[in-house]
Amino acid sequence: MKSGFTTSFPGLHPGYGDTMTDLNIVALVSVGAHPTSGRPRRAEQDARAVELGLRLAGQNLQLLHAGDPQAEALRGYLGMGLEQLDVLEQPEGADALPLLVDYLQGSRTQLVLTGSQAETGEGSGMLPFLLAERLGWPMVVGLAEVEKVENGVAQVLQALPRGQRRRLKVRLPCVASVDNAAPVARQSAFGPARRGQIEAHEVTVVDDSLLAEASLQPAKSRPKRLKVIKAKTGAERMKAATAKASGGGGQVLKDASPQEGAEAIFKLLIEEGVLR
Repeated sequence: MKSGFTTSFPGLHPGYGDTMTDLNIVALVSVGAHPTSGRPRRAEQDARAVELGLRLAGQNLQLLHAGDPQAEALRGYLGMGLEQLDVLEQPEGADALPLLVDYLQGSRTQLVLTGSQAETGEGSGMLPFLLAERLGWPMVVGLAEVEKVENGVAQVLQALPRGQRRRLKVRLPCVASVDNAAPVARQSAFGPARRGQIEAHEVTVVDDSLLAEASLQPAKSRPKRLKVIKAKTGAERMKAATAKASGGGGQVLKDASPQEGAEAIFKLLIEEGVLR
């Protein structure tokens, strides 16, 4: 596993602690959809963001959702061991961005965690970028791990293609999106999910004019192009099937642990379209 360049952001934010548990972390969550049945559930990447937040801040992690407080799928996040989920109440089709900006600007939030793309609605993946732009905060894409926090600066690992990692230093507060490189979310327990409280907050609803004019349709995966073998004999077909493709885009893992090797293979199979 390789480390890339280190990027530092000068400047410190006063009042920030030097330990993980001192961080004020907010995890933005949404209602997901099961890939096969389409039934509402917790979103996979948002659940990974919650898992990462729990490892950093424990019970001090705050869950935040903009939408319907009656959505039953939201309790899947409470079932991960949290006692409360705050909901900025708004109807379907409203713009969540202004509400989140106003809420976060008036808080002492230091780190915002979210999935890289929603499973329902627009699913454009632009919300974290627009949120960071409005707030004037740095944006980290593909967050895999937060290693340490010192003097208002977080040292993080960013996931790169083919299992590589890049170590970054980012000034807090910041927005970070996680993907499948982040820790797998723990299972949601029924008891805590029912006991957890969903706190609804009345906010000024802002209509999403762009969404109102747009037409939505389910995304379709493109078929993978198959390699055409023009060999005539069995020996030629075998040679073509087993020949190593040129290009030099592979990765050599030396002295890697079984866990690191398995993660690299799994990520490669996803990138090549073998697994989904």
